[in-house]
Amino acid sequence: MDYERDPARIFAQSMAELEAMEIFNDLPQELHAIARRMVHACGVPEIVPLIRWHGNPHAAARSAIAQGANILCDTEMVAHGVLRPPLEARAQEAGNSKAAQVLCLLNDPRSATLGKEQKITRSAAGVALWPPLLEGAVVAIGNAPTALFRLLEGLLEESWPRPAVIFGLPVGFIGATESKEALLQSAAQLSDLAFVTLVGRQGGSAIAAAAVNATSAEQ
Repeated sequence: MDYERDPARIFAQSMAELEAMEIFNDLPQELHAIARRMVHACGVPEIVPLIRWHGNPHAAARSAIAQGANILCDTEMVAHGVLRPPLEARAQEAGNSKAAQVLCLLNDPRSATLGKEQKITRSAAGVALWPPLLEGAVVAIGNAPTALFRLLEGLLEESWPRPAVIFGLPVGFIGATESKEALLQSAAQLSDLAFVTLVGRQGGSAIAAAAVNATSAEQ
């Protein structure tokens, strides 16, 4: 069969085709890398008008990654989608011997216990364990609306440490739209916090991981 086999050429051609569509013109330049990766991850250019943001999430995430900040993920799918070599490269460029750590506490035994005790999802329970790891972190939520809700409760009501940026991209039919609306409404109270989200039900682990990868791999 005749098809492109070279992974670098496949990626380069994909990025070139996306640019040729001119679908990012209404976004600020600093969001283009994130938007490209998000669309590339799902193959749906129609998500571009659904992108919402606050601050400069690309610069905030890139700086945090260079400093070796934690990358906190709501699910293992998101965590496994984050590319490690660019994290190491960014740290080395900044003269930092410690690369960013990608962490997911969903399967931490404490999450199961806390979830049962508080009658909350295990995803939300995993987020409840984040505070000691949260200061200056990159947060990537690509699956569970309850994880985003719990994070916002902690930041707004419990004075949790502030992450550097939130990629708030939960997907689904129950709570996904509402959790992202809550993130948008929190912008005034969390004015120093950068974030990216997609309004509506769309999102997902691949898109969340792709957004993080955009900030570590691209200028």
